[in-house]
Amino acid sequence: MKIKILAIFTFIISISSSLPSIASETIWVSTTANNPWQVRNEITTIPFTAEILNDAIITSYGEQTMEGFGTCLNELGWDALNHLSQKDNEALMEELFHPEKGVRLGYCRLSIGGNDYSRNWYSYNETEGDFEMVNFCIDRDYEALIPYIKAVKKINPGLRLWASPWSPPTWMKTNRHYATQKGDYNDLDENNQVLAGDHFIQEPRYLSAYALYLSKYMNAYNKEGIDIEMLQFQNEPYTRNQWPTCLWTPESMRNFIANYLGPKFSAEHPDVELWFGTFNSNSIEDLNHVMQDPEVLKYIHGIGLQWEGKEIADKVSELYPDMKLMQTENECGGGTFDWPAAEHTFDLLKTYIDGGVGSYMYWNAVLADKGTSTWGWNQNAMVVIDSKTGEITYTPEFYLMKHLSHYVDPGAVKLKTMGKDENMLAFRNPKGETVMLLVNKSHKPKQMKIGVKEEVLTFTLDPKSFNTIIYKA
Repeated sequence: MKIKILAIFTFIISISSSLPSIASETIWVSTTANNPWQVRNEITTIPFTAEILNDAIITSYGEQTMEGFGTCLNELGWDALNHLSQKDNEALMEELFHPEKGVRLGYCRLSIGGNDYSRNWYSYNETEGDFEMVNFCIDRDYEALIPYIKAVKKINPGLRLWASPWSPPTWMKTNRHYATQKGDYNDLDENNQVLAGDHFIQEPRYLSAYALYLSKYMNAYNKEGIDIEMLQFQNEPYTRNQWPTCLWTPESMRNFIANYLGPKFSAEHPDVELWFGTFNSNSIEDLNHVMQDPEVLKYIHGIGLQWEGKEIADKVSELYPDMKLMQTENECGGGTFDWPAAEHTFDLLKTYIDGGVGSYMYWNAVLADKGTSTWGWNQNAMVVIDSKTGEITYTPEFYLMKHLSHYVDPGAVKLKTMGKDENMLAFRNPKGETVMLLVNKSHKPKQMKIGVKEEVLTFTLDPKSFNTIIYKA
């Protein structure tokens, strides 16, 4: 890759003095805390010269293809939306999910059973010893999740969906509880905490039953006209906490995929992609233990990374170039809804996208009040709704995500950038325009010179601002 980039760099220098003038058009949208989504027109274009090489160059070297941006559709999000009038609800849903307006979230995550943003813990079969899944039932999801999904699909019929569980049914677990750790918001006995090892019972009849459980979930949703195109069988297998969790060791994950889940889905759901995830560890050795088994590779189409997984995204991309990569859960913060949280999300976006991911999932798009989970953790959201007044607040993270997902189309190619400026990302859309996301974290204005194709764009970023520039030539 270094040789290819050097060749691009040399080519740019060699042609810079002899390029003809070209007709180009630029669109610039800027957001600060007090002035969101402002259309600007102060960009100057000049012929390309080598003087800008110390600032930034957007090369024509394409990296991964972007598949889309999304969120997780959770019960508490649906409850928040229902504090609104019908008119406000419809307007907000369009702003979040319409394929041509607003944030354009079109590739969303579902929880298989309860998670920390469900109203409480539940699974689809809590009948002890029901290995044949006779009592499997998704009735709970008719209360919130299925209406939520169908409301989004009404706005965006092309909505793409994937799913993952936070915990299997409790009777399949070593401590017979949804949690791994005692906390103020659960009833787990401190003597029954899971300190290490496997939380799921690693016996063949349990593993077979769990593969059947996940298969029945796909069937049940399919009957509702909801097609789920991808499964990651465990959210955060390295997390110990008081909400729904389940620890798996690498060897057990390898065994379950290779000998139970993979064969089951290959036979019954060949159109559903199995991915390895959501992997929340920085141990490349653990990931390799699973992914380098040929019996696993027969079934796995991609890798999902979150939290500590960001530290190895670039390594995973290099080791598994034929695998799709996804950032599966944006870090959720502490319910501050402020500018620093949005800047942190930009750092995450850049880390993951530079690391090779082709899809990025925000966690909760919309929450009420302080964004408090059922298990007591205040978390951030793109949109906050006052449960008493119905007032809607669009947070800085909403605008950051919109600056990216409103303009970067599915099928866009991430472009390699060069130069000293690190706070930018660039993409080439299928229709040919170049999309740049630039962030000024400084409290001072920032002058910019960016080389793109045969021109240099010159402009000044406002202090503490998010910016999108679309270059058409």
